[in-house]
Amino acid sequence: MTEAHVFAIGLALACLAGVRAYLTVFGVGLAGLMGWVDLPPALAVTTSPWVMGTAGALAVVEFAADKIPGVDSGWDLLQTLARIPAGAFLAAATLSDDGQLGTGALVIGGTAALGMHLVKSGSRAAINTSPEPVSNWVASTGEDITALGVLALVFAYPWLALAVLLTVMLAGAVVLWLLLRWLWRRRPRLGVAAG
Repeated sequence: MTEAHVFAIGLALACLAGVRAYLTVFGVGLAGLMGWVDLPPALAVTTSPWVMGTAGALAVVEFAADKIPGVDSGWDLLQTLARIPAGAFLAAATLSDDGQLGTGALVIGGTAALGMHLVKSGSRAAINTSPEPVSNWVASTGEDITALGVLALVFAYPWLALAVLLTVMLAGAVVLWLLLRWLWRRRPRLGVAAG
């Protein structure tokens, strides 16, 4: 595998962590444990039964919490503390040949995870302004399907996985900007005299 492929895998895993960190860690561990991929030394920790068990259990909790309007925004706020470090670790560990995590790779991974996390949490907060729960379920299910699909692609077709993630992030950022702009225009005007 070329260095460019390894870079694409690291960046894609970091982006995935910005949306579904626990599912990503569990998926990487499962892929390594089953022998589907040869993990770099620094990622071998993801095959630990403790890491996989914890990540799997938290992925199930996240799956449920992410479907409840309001709870999902609180969960996203809390997960800021997990998604960005997880993305930084996954990128740096993927790019490490000797098990040492490089500062540049940590920064790139953390930045990629932060970008995806901001788009995800921002769009979900905007969606939560709608009183009906259907849009929340659709958005959450779309995130689940995208995360699972890209996770399945990331080791076999890293450039395709990265392209899908970057396209989703860009589309999400545009939709978020349009939603926020629409909400801003609908806000009540302050200082308008009654009568």
